[in-house]
Amino acid sequence: MTQPQQGFASNFNKLTVPGLKPKLKPLHRLAMAFASALTATAALLLAVPAYAAKPEPTVLVVGDSLSAEYGLKRGTGWVPLLSEKMALEKPALKVVNASISGDTTSGGRSRLTALLAQHKPLVVVIELGGNDALRGLPLDMTTKNLTVMTQAAKKSGAKVLLVGMQVPPNYGSAYSADFAALFGKVAKAQKVSLVPFLLKGIADTDDYASRFQADRIHPNEAQQPAMLANVWPELERLLP
Repeated sequence: MTQPQQGFASNFNKLTVPGLKPKLKPLHRLAMAFASALTATAALLLAVPAYAAKPEPTVLVVGDSLSAEYGLKRGTGWVPLLSEKMALEKPALKVVNASISGDTTSGGRSRLTALLAQHKPLVVVIELGGNDALRGLPLDMTTKNLTVMTQAAKKSGAKVLLVGMQVPPNYGSAYSADFAALFGKVAKAQKVSLVPFLLKGIADTDDYASRFQADRIHPNEAQQPAMLANVWPELERLLP
């Protein structure tokens, strides 16, 4: 009776190279070592604390040039000043400034979904609409865009602070009044907080020209603390 042939693993373990004395482990030992390594790696991954992937509590500001430091030295705008204030008074929170100069409510609406998914904010500050008015866009469109943005932010679990704007009366008294009122209407309908006018005490003063940059649209550096002072009381009520 012939001897049964030995399997590949058995023969492999007996292989030698002339002149060398290799120390080859059996295949089953190699397999066991590999399995142990995988088990150890999995255990390490499972041991990573759950909080390591948790995003920081965030206040997300979605605005236009008034929030994007247009014409200002970096770090002097009202949003960076807000970040500094929160670092002292609310150190567990951070501020993300997603403002873009020239942005409209349509632009903000198109960007918001991705921003909410990326930052998972506790509070969303919406400061948009001024450029809609400068371009003479329909007020119904501005209202609709702000409504959709507010609803999307609320659906994500965030609280919302809507920041209002006004335009000079040379746009027409009816248009100016209706534009100023739309922010309050959206805030009331969606039950969110409101700053009625970001530039209160700046654009509505007798010496307003001295408070603005040469374009007479953007407040100068000295007015940024006043802008923050207009926002802070309402924002603070929304913070933990």
